Amino acid sequence: MIFKSGFVSIIGRPNVGKSTLLNHILKTKLAITSSTAQTTRNTIQGIYTDDEAQIIFMDTPGIHKPQDALGFFMNTNALNSIYGVDLILLIVAADEKIGKGDRFIAKRLKEADGPVYLILNKIDLLSKEALMSKLLEWKALFDFKEIIPISATTGENIEHLLDVIKNDLSEGVMYYPKDHITDHPERFIMAEFIREKILYFTHEEVPHSVAIVIEKMEEDEDGVYIMAAIVVDRPSQKAILIGKQGTMIKKIKQNARRDMKRFLQTPVQLELFVKVEKDWRNKQKYLKEFGYNEDDYS
Repeated sequence: MIFKSGFVSIIGRPNVGKSTLLNHILKTKLAITSSTAQTTRNTIQGIYTDDEAQIIFMDTPGIHKPQDALGFFMNTNALNSIYGVDLILLIVAADEKIGKGDRFIAKRLKEADGPVYLILNKIDLLSKEALMSKLLEWKALFDFKEIIPISATTGENIEHLLDVIKNDLSEGVMYYPKDHITDHPERFIMAEFIREKILYFTHEEVPHSVAIVIEKMEEDEDGVYIMAAIVVDRPSQKAILIGKQGTMIKKIKQNARRDMKRFLQTPVQLELFVKVEKDWRNKQKYLKEFGYNEDDYS
């Protein structure tokens, strides 16, 4: 039997379901999700392997109008992912109007190295008539190789999507061991779990002002010990994260630890502290320190 492999970029605007789709395909929580726009900051590489193929998915930050150096990093990261890959999945929300951001992405996709598939997500929210109308709108905007309607939440049509991807890939080698689901170090995943809980519990009050630095991660016979710094822009954000009598930081810690324990399959002791670094999102020193290095993508 021919074994196939290749690299697939997942791109789109914020909040269209890119990370939800990746998590569903991998059947595990790798990419964090939230209702807050621009949840994903770095490209998350998720590895799907079965007896027929190995597909390396790149879940990219949502393409948006950047407001600071961090936003510029995220956009550059996402847009550069259309080069040097075997195929591209443009994820769009079926229940949203086609806007300027969508047209901008479609224009850039004309430079893409591989074939582009339109993945029309959230079809569970539309009638068949509305879905057909939306499909025709997108068809008029760009010459997609194929348009595949799915629901990343319910899993509808995702098996078909995987079959389509496999069919388009060439014969290849297994780049990663069969049991690997990402090439990211565990420290990165642990930091993302913490950031997700902050996004969930603080909503619009803090989100884009937060960076997570894993200061220490050690393993012994009792499990894993993790110490992490939560970095914010302003003292007022620090107060929100700590909460009255430490209630917020305790809630973030408990919920992040639960995800860490599930992912690492071992007991986890988590210590969190909050520090202020004013305007870190516009300072290259901090962007590099926190893993948002635009030099890697220029």
